[in-house]
Amino acid sequence: MNATNATWSLIKVETKLSLRDKTGPLWGVGFPLIVLIILGSVPVLNEPHDVYGGRTALDLYVPVFALFNLAILALSAMPTMLAAYRENGVLRRMQTTPISPARVLGAQVAANSATAIVAVVLFLAVANIAFGVRLPENVAGFVVGWLLAGAALISIGMLITALAPGRGVATAIGTVLFFPMMFFAGLWIPLPQMPPLLQDISAYTPLGAGATAMQAASGGDFPDLQPLLVLTGYTVVCAAAAIRWFRWQ
Repeated sequence: MNATNATWSLIKVETKLSLRDKTGPLWGVGFPLIVLIILGSVPVLNEPHDVYGGRTALDLYVPVFALFNLAILALSAMPTMLAAYRENGVLRRMQTTPISPARVLGAQVAANSATAIVAVVLFLAVANIAFGVRLPENVAGFVVGWLLAGAALISIGMLITALAPGRGVATAIGTVLFFPMMFFAGLWIPLPQMPPLLQDISAYTPLGAGATAMQAASGGDFPDLQPLLVLTGYTVVCAAAAIRWFRWQ
């Protein structure tokens, strides 16, 4: 088996294991989809408001649910799985085989990225078909914001994996980070309704910057440079730290 076939086989295995773990599909896709349907059924959330720039609250929530999915995959599913591999000696044993631990990391990223793509397409389709939410008017800006947010979160997830000694600690760190990040993304209070201080803090958090970029693109504007630079900064710093401190065993 050549290197390409081995890599594809590993991606298929990691995808099956990720689906079997249920964290990504259930909490990363199923849960936000159900919440989206519930919120879409509330008439007041489908009414345009000046505070939202003439858009509805549901227009703002769709990008937030896409970020919810990315956060679950990057902060919970991936670090937990990889930390368990290291804890159980799987990565150490793979160092003696042609399938290097680095390929395992790549396969994990690929498997979770595939789930994330399916999720964002599903959220946009359901919101548009069932509730009349407009698809992103600036597609390029939306894709750039989503990709940079995903890169930032994956880098943070890799850093969690590097620092956590085992599965339990990785799960705890991911959970502690998840809730404040989602708050600043506007999950509980839409960004335009946050007090100025919270808006300022949100702009420098990975999910706050991601939500700002994707919501701007949904409304037809290409994201401003600031949220894109913030996401790039998280990606570079956390990826460098993860590479520096990552342990295979």
